Amino acid sequence: MKVEVLLFASLRDLAGTDRITVELAENATVRDLLISISSQHPILEDRVSHTRVAVDDRFSVPEDRITPESELALIPPVSGG
Repeated sequence: MKVEVLLFASLRDLAGTDRITVELAENATVRDLLISISSQHPILEDRVSHTRVAVDDRFSVPEDRITPESELALIPPVSGG
């Protein structure tokens, strides 16, 4: 299945776009998504392990399932002061 993933902040800047498309197997998990992003979008590979994934407006855990209808977002760590 193909899913669209929204990118924010530095991830958006690095990719040069606010969304990417990722090919996943049926019944894929968030862990599978991160692995696929690393291989299909190598420019993001170094950042994926430090990124939170939101599925349908909530932060996910690696075991969460993804459906073709899932709204997915990658959110990099933020800092401020």
